[in-house]
Amino acid sequence: MPRLPSEARGRVTYSRFVVESRAFGDLELVDDVSPADWITASVRNFEYDVGSLLPVTLAAYARVLHPASRATADGDSVDVTWSEVAAANGRVAHAAMEWVAITGDWKFEQHATQPGVWDQPPSTGSLPPPTAVSLARVLARFTATPSDCWFGVWEGYGNTPFRPGSVPLIALPQRKMALLRGPLHAAGTAFSRMGWPDSASLWWPDDRTWCVATDIDLMSTYIAGSAQCTEAVLADERLDAYAVTVDQAVHWQSDTVNPTPDPPAVPKAIPRRVFPRRPRSSRNSSIVTSRGPRPAPPADTPGR
Repeated sequence: MPRLPSEARGRVTYSRFVVESRAFGDLELVDDVSPADWITASVRNFEYDVGSLLPVTLAAYARVLHPASRATADGDSVDVTWSEVAAANGRVAHAAMEWVAITGDWKFEQHATQPGVWDQPPSTGSLPPPTAVSLARVLARFTATPSDCWFGVWEGYGNTPFRPGSVPLIALPQRKMALLRGPLHAAGTAFSRMGWPDSASLWWPDDRTWCVATDIDLMSTYIAGSAQCTEAVLADERLDAYAVTVDQAVHWQSDTVNPTPDPPAVPKAIPRRVFPRRPRSSRNSSIVTSRGPRPAPPADTPGR
């Protein structure tokens, strides 16, 4: 099994291995993705529900919402839960709420803020490292193999820890991933050489007692496990978590309690202005600049 290159001299080594062990933790990139077969055999075919992200064979499911944040007077920041945002906007907090529904406008997806409530929206497609660490601490109690876990990393990240095409990939519908192996405490690893918070998209212990999925298009992470496991996730005060079913929808229209605004209209394409090419002129020809009758030949040109 290929191992991480040394971090000596602090260089980034571009190879088929994970680059910079200091940046990517105590992980190994593997050539055999068969440990993920139990997941690929169980997930649904991209049906936009929890069962499209996680194995449908486990007993219970939970949803962890990625926190928003608000700057403090001393320049620090604090996490803001979705229930706080919902209350500030007169909306209802519930297990299937969506960010656009509790804020009331699509502009709050990426750009606008709500001063006094939150300054940064939840991360999309990546579980924030502090939240991942908190979740891993809970899940560690429900596996006998915390030192032996698997991490799927989406192939489409702009700064993947492997060269595209250099390793086999987990064949999940629409979400192919490379597979890495390491201890559970590596759950907070950010898989980017540029410092972007690109988390693992899928992770589970070798004994398969639970599984975690963070889809690249979602602002929340889903967990499958035993009833006791998901209850512990729901009870942890560090996690903004809700119980869900395997059939719960996970798209922007999932919120059936709060009104969901219509998505912004796609701007119409601006018609391209085509300017007529100016004809070449010569001393013995007239320039035609309109669709009117062609002018008579000059007097010094023999008529036809």
